[in-house]
Amino acid sequence: MRKLIKIALVALGIRWFLRWRKRRKAEAELPSSPAATTSVVDPADELRQKLAESRVDEADDEPAPEESVEDRRVEVHEQGRAALDEMKPSDEG
Repeated sequence: MRKLIKIALVALGIRWFLRWRKRRKAEAELPSSPAATTSVVDPADELRQKLAESRVDEADDEPAPEESVEDRRVEVHEQGRAALDEMKPSDEG
């Protein structure tokens, strides 16, 4: 029984290896044609270009921060206190 399992596993391994090698050869042959390489556009380059354009648009839309760090700190603390007041049960008063 063990020999049968070993033979089956070896056969599956050989089959997987042959398919992998065949697929690898097919992938290597595809970009070798000059017509295919000139018409292929890299999607990563397109995304980089869109990202750069969106960053330029965002930079134009953002106003300069006018409030100081101290003002922002006070505002955040007030929001925190208000949130704590909302979480307290009404009977604690």
